[in-house]
Amino acid sequence: MSQSYTVTAVTLVVLATVLVGGFGLRISRTTSDFYVASRTVGPGLNAAAISGEYLSAASFLGIAGLVLLHGPDMLWYPVGYTAGYLVLLVFVAAPLRRSGAYTLPDFAEGRLESPAVRRLVSVFVVGAGWLYLVPQLQGAGLTLKTLTGVPGWFGGVLVALVVVVAVAAGGMRSITFVQAFQYWLKLTALLVPALFLLLTRQGEGRPHIDLAVTADAAGRAGHPLYATYGLIVATLLGTMGLPHVVVRFYTSPDGGTARRTTVAVLALIGAFYLLPPVYGALGRLYVPELPLGAGADAAVLLLPERVIGGAGGALLGALVAGGAFAAFLSTASGLTMAVAGVLTQDVLPARGVRHFRLATVLAMAVPLGGSLVVSDMPVADSVGMAFAVSASSFCPLLVLGIWWRRLTPPGAVAGLLLGGGLSFAATVVTVTGSVRAGWPHALLAWPAVWSVPVGFLSMILVSLATQNRIPPGTNAAMTRFHLPESLMPGGRGGAR
Repeated sequence: MSQSYTVTAVTLVVLATVLVGGFGLRISRTTSDFYVASRTVGPGLNAAAISGEYLSAASFLGIAGLVLLHGPDMLWYPVGYTAGYLVLLVFVAAPLRRSGAYTLPDFAEGRLESPAVRRLVSVFVVGAGWLYLVPQLQGAGLTLKTLTGVPGWFGGVLVALVVVVAVAAGGMRSITFVQAFQYWLKLTALLVPALFLLLTRQGEGRPHIDLAVTADAAGRAGHPLYATYGLIVATLLGTMGLPHVVVRFYTSPDGGTARRTTVAVLALIGAFYLLPPVYGALGRLYVPELPLGAGADAAVLLLPERVIGGAGGALLGALVAGGAFAAFLSTASGLTMAVAGVLTQDVLPARGVRHFRLATVLAMAVPLGGSLVVSDMPVADSVGMAFAVSASSFCPLLVLGIWWRRLTPPGAVAGLLLGGGLSFAATVVTVTGSVRAGWPHALLAWPAVWSVPVGFLSMILVSLATQNRIPPGTNAAMTRFHLPESLMPGGRGGAR
């Protein structure tokens, strides 16, 4: 019975995604609609869409799994994910929108007037996007395998097909409505079962739940303090450079709207992150037999049937499964949109909607293959690595590019290659399991502590040594970033 409920819930989520996306397609008529929704998305809708794509498999399944495995220390994940938007609000949101760019490579070339920097940023956008897509597809496979018994690859393939169709058909205008709808679905899918779970436990006398750390599958036991710092730095600074998050700010009408959008996002994701720790804590009581590693991510999926049982537990479990699938679809849609946009502009031989649709297939094919190869890593750990790469490459580029006039193209290249390149290499070594213990493992698994300073310092030092390479349009670019649209020539139209 529970399997049929789950299949029905996932089917309804997929159909709703297609229908809502079809509504966006009906009003998507221009190229600007396709890429940035004609820059007309208001703060309420945009905040829900950003929250929908940001709350990924790591948020829906991974945080609860890590709390189950490692106890309350893992609450730094939701703290870092949420606080990252505060940094984004203060330093990046409005100036990035005023830049008038469509993508991060657009911003890099516009600020530094260097096609070489643009190409390098494109490589990192595609790499970070693929790195973030893999755990979304893994989570989808885990969900359907846990609840229905289908092969582990099936869920990832299903998400890949739905996302490719939705993104290729309607572009940004379409997925804006899809992601906003999916945020509210995800919130409901965790909130309603959580209320029933807590009420059930209260009726049984509020038993004590032991949150002491009982297992360590990720090497935190040897150097937990360092791992915590690595997690905080990665999530706090990595948010501002995530390609699928950044591209959504280009859909705002102006810089002020981008800031209001970010404030609304803080409220929406803050409300959501109150819920996964509840599932992690209850998982320690009801599903302690879950295997270490990725198996703990199934705690959210199994709890309703374990605690409540019967038809009620099956229905609530199906609701959770539907919400989890919405998480995979919404985040994968945003990532695919961001990666496909860069592939269209910087890799494929021609631009346009038709080539964008081809790029959509390419953007999904590589991570789909990766998800079938790497299947035993906890989802939140996989996502944390993508945040580390973003924090080490895009964060220095955005902060210095927006706030420091003396940044030069050679400095940007040095920072991207040393900060971003070394963190990406550390991620590859960690995933392959070449180093498994001690300080070497900790330094590679949580590289943001050292790779972010390397990125910033190399950008600054090389820029200071190449001041003759400051782009001639720097003053104009800085003025555009920091002056309100009303003071620019043409008023609100001053930014493209």
